[in-house]
This record gives sequence, C-alpha cells and structure tokens, in this order.
Amino acid sequence: MKTEAIEIVRGSGNVFHDFGYADADLLQFKALLAAEIVKRLDRENLTVRAAHTRTGFAAADFSRIRRADLGRFTVDRLMAVLSRLGSRVEIKLRVKPIRQAAGIAVTAHSLATSRF
Repeated sequence: MKTEAIEIVRGSGNVFHDFGYADADLLQFKALLAAEIVKRLDRENLTVRAAHTRTGFAAADFSRIRRADLGRFTVDRLMAVLSRLGSRVEIKLRVKPIRQAAGIAVTAHSLATSRF
C-alpha cells in the first residue's frame, strides 16, 4: 500500500475567499441568506409554489435559491424573502483593515410577525 503525504490547509471560513473571488464577502453573505431561506422552507415543508403564495416572490426564484443560483439576487432582495417568510435578519458587521481577514456575521431569527 502506497502512502502519500496529504497537505492540510486551514480555510479562512469563506470558501469564496479561499478560491480567490474578488467579491468573496458579498458571495458569502448571499449564500448565508439563501441557506437561511432554504432552512425556513424545509422547516415549514413549503414547496416553491406554496412559498410563492405566501410571499409573492416567484416560484422560480425559490427554485433558484434552492439550487444556489444567486446571480440574479441582491442582498436586500434575499433579506426581503426572509422577512416575508417570517424571519428577522440581524446583521453584525466588523470592519477590519485589508491586511486582516474581513468578516461578516449573519444571523436570522424567526419571529411571529416579520419586520424589515
């Protein structure tokens, strides 16, 4: 059996940054918002059509979000989807000099009534 050395590299916490995307923070933020939307849909067993009925956003939009096809979405649009699904989005932002890793933390909390 041949044994090869495996190099282990610690990631930054942002896969888009690790792969060199110029807009890594934005892509990470959108991915986190989309993941929260998918969690909400799954938790409530909502089909894309039921989500459309509840929110007014197109069923095709929910299909795109489920497939992580987020190119057509802005951050505020994804936040609006979460809001209409009954979640409140809190954004905690830390600004650091460029020589350090930039950080964005996003949490979504479910509420009985939504506020945006």
